[in-house]
Amino acid sequence: MFLNLLSSYVAETDDGYLYEDVWTSYAKDGLGYVLLWLVVAFAVVLLAVGIFIRIKRADFFRTYVKYAVAFATGLAVVILVVMLSLEFFDMSESGSVFELVLVPSAVLFGVVVLGTAATYVASLYSKKAFKISLWTTLGVFAAAVIALIVCISIHYSSGASSDANEADPSLINDLGLYLGMAGLIVALALLTFFFGRKDRKGFDSRTISYAAVCIAMSFALSYLSIFHLPYGGSVTIASLLPLMIYSYMFGVRKGVFAGLIYGLLQIIQDPMILHPAQMFLDYPIAFAGIGLAGMFRSVRALDKAPQVKFLLGALVGSTIRYLSHLFSGVFAFGQFASYYGFDSDWLYSLTYNSFVFADIAIAIIVGVIAFSSKSFMTVVDRYNRPAKPAAAQVAAAPAPQAELAAEPQGTADSATAVGAAQESAPTATPKKE
Repeated sequence: MFLNLLSSYVAETDDGYLYEDVWTSYAKDGLGYVLLWLVVAFAVVLLAVGIFIRIKRADFFRTYVKYAVAFATGLAVVILVVMLSLEFFDMSESGSVFELVLVPSAVLFGVVVLGTAATYVASLYSKKAFKISLWTTLGVFAAAVIALIVCISIHYSSGASSDANEADPSLINDLGLYLGMAGLIVALALLTFFFGRKDRKGFDSRTISYAAVCIAMSFALSYLSIFHLPYGGSVTIASLLPLMIYSYMFGVRKGVFAGLIYGLLQIIQDPMILHPAQMFLDYPIAFAGIGLAGMFRSVRALDKAPQVKFLLGALVGSTIRYLSHLFSGVFAFGQFASYYGFDSDWLYSLTYNSFVFADIAIAIIVGVIAFSSKSFMTVVDRYNRPAKPAAAQVAAAPAPQAELAAEPQGTADSATAVGAAQESAPTATPKKE
């Protein structure tokens, strides 16, 4: 039987492999299930050891956290590479790989990884080298995004995307998709500008490194899904939590940017594209909204309750994500509503995209527990402290004229004190031999 399965897997026809789902799909689903429980086991062990060290060896706790983060990052990279490779093999075997979109998506992924590494290495030399590398990476990244958008538009216009997903392009509401996309972009931009006005501006090697680590962790955890829906979407084990923590640590502007990159990378992982505007709603815009999780960080009235700050920000970010999926479901995927027994496109989309609540609830519960830890908040509060206003800095600094006026007086007082000490001191008489 094994040889028969192997021969059927190797044998090809004009339509692809005879049994394309026998091996790679099974390996992808089976390995994902194994890795899910492996990550849960490692998380429990790391947490238990961390609590023990915090109680018995508090001086070693910070070092332990660094080792734990390094281990988690390495595990995330391994999961990401293995699962992404199996994803590509599965798409290739089933005949659903569209090179016109896959190639620019892979290039975009490579630009993010290699650009981040190059920028970090350049930061070790000088600020000038860091800036040159950063702007070069951003330029290439922008070009890759534009190329991806163009290729997706060509792929959509050819009808191949609709055929692959068994969709009817004539039933897609173009106007609704574009209006929904424009409205959410405006709302996201306004919220980012208002709540991010006190954030520290600019990127440095530290913020880029943390962004890369958090994106990698979220991307790896997104493969460890509890269940997966047929037209995209899944419930994971807090896959978006690293992005939320990054937004809280470094501000919503950097958080939205990291979420945007994560959303673009999601196109590679699980492409379900019926329309260019639908792609933006389901991927970049939806996950850029998660970057708003740190929007209430600077609310001083809640300084004693960081869990509430995180909770409120996470709820707003989740609302943006849900609305983004909702508009996509109504105006693009609404044609499948009758297939599942729904008479209304809105009711179908509201029901289908309710998975967002379950997915985000897991991330919020874990996040609230983490933000309730004083040790965790000690690390988080070291970043993105609002800069003092210019007026406060001037008031805190000593006035130059006052310093100049005080200097002669201080010098005279010192000289007088030294002279008085010399006069009061007994005169030393030479000792006779």
